[in-house]
Parts: sequence; structure tokens; C-alpha cells
Amino acid sequence: MKYFTTTSKASRRAVDCVIVGVYNRGKLGIGATDIDGASKGYIQNLIKSGDISGDEGRVAVLTAVPGVKAHRVAVVGLGKPGNLNAVSFRKAVSAATKAISTTKAKQVLNCLTLEPVSDCDPYYLARHTVESIGDALYRFDQMKSGRKKPAMPLKTIGLAIGKRGDAAKATRGAEHGDSIAAGVSLAKDLGNLPANVCTPSYLARVAKKLASGNGKLTTRVLNESEMKKLGMGSLLSVTAGAVEPAKLIVMQYKGAGSDQPVVLVGKGVTFDTGGISLKPGAGMDEMKFDMCGAASVLGTMAAVSKMKLPINMTVVVPAVENMPSGTATRPGDIVTSMSGQTIEVLNTDAEGRLILCDALTYSRRFKPAAIIDVATLTGACVVALGHHRCAIYANNDSLQDELFGAGKSSEDTGWPMPMGDQYEAQLKSNFADMANIGGPGGGSVTAACFLGKFTDGMNWAHLDIAGVAWKSGVKKGASGRPVSLLSEFVLSRAGSLP
Repeated sequence: MKYFTTTSKASRRAVDCVIVGVYNRGKLGIGATDIDGASKGYIQNLIKSGDISGDEGRVAVLTAVPGVKAHRVAVVGLGKPGNLNAVSFRKAVSAATKAISTTKAKQVLNCLTLEPVSDCDPYYLARHTVESIGDALYRFDQMKSGRKKPAMPLKTIGLAIGKRGDAAKATRGAEHGDSIAAGVSLAKDLGNLPANVCTPSYLARVAKKLASGNGKLTTRVLNESEMKKLGMGSLLSVTAGAVEPAKLIVMQYKGAGSDQPVVLVGKGVTFDTGGISLKPGAGMDEMKFDMCGAASVLGTMAAVSKMKLPINMTVVVPAVENMPSGTATRPGDIVTSMSGQTIEVLNTDAEGRLILCDALTYSRRFKPAAIIDVATLTGACVVALGHHRCAIYANNDSLQDELFGAGKSSEDTGWPMPMGDQYEAQLKSNFADMANIGGPGGGSVTAACFLGKFTDGMNWAHLDIAGVAWKSGVKKGASGRPVSLLSEFVLSRAGSLP
């Protein structure tokens, strides 16, 4: 994708489509005011006739507007004047993009970047623009037969700026947004693929392909015999009933000499039946999304390497299937983790923490500056936070605040959650060092406390993304979250934000 910034009036750019906004009560945005003046009241007349609305997300696509050089003008509603924030800005860009997505537009100029958006400078307005357009144009049709509908041939995105001094920030925002959008798309693709295609071996091949030809990025894949030698009894207990072999994927990006890396650990359960503690059949198809933690850290690595950030980053993905069979782990079995701690497996459907704990222990060898695990870990998280925010746990307030801030800036939001001895006590076992579940109360918290037992001495955080990783119903599909949050965190750590 190509990008340009311009201080030209909306009516003077000969692009395939220009995006402008109108507010409720007939108030025109900056770009719409210019279009209306050049066309001698064309937009105002359509507002009066009811053909254009200021309601949030409503879009009217106009063609051959008199006095305007653009072939199309997409007029999108922005809601109440003075209320435009990053969320509503992204929604407006997305709505306008979807409205023109069936056209043959190759060039789009977004003039919504001229509007006053709370807590957004030219960098974030440009980044939100590119990310939103990427999200709106995403499609997953590679598993469908027959002729595919042609995609919108968009090649160039223009960004209107108020003054020339904003050009550098806007350009950087667009470039970063492009890389993050690519990472989000990769995460969506991996999540949306069926489990008979996206296996642990498939994830390993994707990781190797990402590193191919990239001098700063390497990928190593450990097999089950290597994991056994390392003592990963907890991880291997999850894959004991599966035919498909487990993989431990290790990717290292080196962009900052000998600095300590940021380490991202992603849960990669490519299909979760629950094991012997079998899940209900209804909705089990969605358990192909149980590897969205892995997908998100792979997507983040793709974004970071594309941006060529001056930072070291390592991604560790324990990839398994959780299947029932005669060799599967049973409730009541006791396994020994790589750390040497023993675990009573009270529920084989609490398997994510069993693979993550060994991956966290393995990650100690990288001496991380910060380590963050990302997992679709608990249904309890969905009960607590719904489908809007991921849960943020950490063993120190500074890292938790850093991740919360990254979520707020990127509009890929999370919420700080508690930990403590009271919750940890629920994990006591009569027969092992700990149980893998802590009862029905505070299930997301006790899961985090379980992982915390393997992170002593590390600067650690855990993101429970069970509520945000995918959507159900008619819009079923992976969301690509939290690639934006993680990318923002790494950008900040690398000192690469303007």
C-alpha cells in the first residue's frame, strides 16, 4: 500500500473517493464544508432531503458531485458534535470503507483526519485510518470453492492534514498502521483456518516462512522428544491423547544488539475438545479459535519485523491439540512441569495453563526484560469483562499500567485485574504441589495465579483474551486481537512512537 499526506482542499484532489463527515443537526465536518462550498450547497440539500444523515456510521456515497474532482464522495455520519473520539473515528472510517468496498476505487483520501478527535494526534489518526481500512477490507474466502468476488483494488490511501508540519507524524502512523494491519490479518487467517488445516505443524511452517529471508528473524521448532528431554511433562500431558504431534515454536527477532528481549508467549491449542473432560458439542467448532493467543503473537512478530523496530523480541508458542483417547491424560493424574513443580490435573479442559507454564519456564533462558503470555484461557474472563476488553494480570503494577496504556492508545483495550494469596489458596492440592483449577469462583484470576507460580523473578504479565479473540454468530470469525495492543507496547518499548 502507498500513502500520501496533503493539505489540499477535499474538493481539489482527483482521487477515486474522498471521505468526509457530517455531524447531527446538519453540522458539516471540515472536508464536507469544503465539498459543500465547491458544489454550491449539494451536501446541505441532501441533508435537508434526508438522503444524508449525521447519525454515527451512516454512509452515503455520492458520484459526480459538481465542482469536485474526486469521482466519489463518501459522506459518513459522525454523531453528536464534540463527541468524536478514537472509537467513533475508527467506526466511521470502517463504515465508509465498507460502503465503497464493492467499487473499483484504487485511491482513497480520508479527510476525517482533519476533525477534532479527542486524545488523537496526526500519528494516531493516520494509524487508526490504515488499521480500520485494513480491518474493513479483510475477507477470508480461501476455503471456499468457485469464483471469488473481486476485492477492492485499493492501492493508495491519502491522509488530509491541517499543516505541513504534521506530515512526518502522519506518514509514520500510516506506515506503522500498515504493518500492524498485516499482523492482524495474519492472526485472523490463522484463527479462521479449520483445525484440520491449522495444526501445530502448520503453525510451525508459518513461523519458519516468516523468518525466511529476514536476516534479523530466526525460527526454531522443538519436537516432542526434545520437549521430553527438557522435562516438559505438563505440556506433553495435554497432547498425550492426540495423533498430531506437539511443537514448541521459538522465534527470535534481533534489532537491538545484546539488549534483553521482550518475550511473548502464545497459547497454541489448535483444537480443544476438552480432552477427557469433554466439552459440550454445541459450539465446539469454535474451539479452533483456542490458538488465537499463538496467532496474535505470531501476528505481532510479523508487524514488529516489518517495522524493523530497534528492539529484541522473542516469541514462544506451545502448539498442541487437546484430544480424548485411550492415551489421554485423565482427571486426577499428576504431572511434573519443567520447573519441577507437580500439578494435579483436576480438569483436562483447563489445558492452556498446562502448556503455558512449561513455555514460561523455558522462556527464562532468554532473560526477558518483560514476558507476556497471551491466551484464550478462561470462560470466566468472558463472564467478568464480556467481549470488549481483555483481562490484564501482572506481578507488578508498572507492567500492568504499561499494558493498560498500550491498549488505550491502540483502542485494543484491556482491563487491570487482581491477583493475590486469597485466590492462590484455591489451587491447593492434597496430592501435588498445586491443582490446575481453583473452583468456580474467580476462575480467570485463579488461572492467572497458577501461571504466576512459574514466573518468580520475571517481569511478567498475562492477557486473558477469551472474550475478544473471536466473534460468534453471523459474524463468526477471528478478531486479530490483541495484535494492536501488543504492537503498541513494543513500539513504546522500542522508543519508536513520535
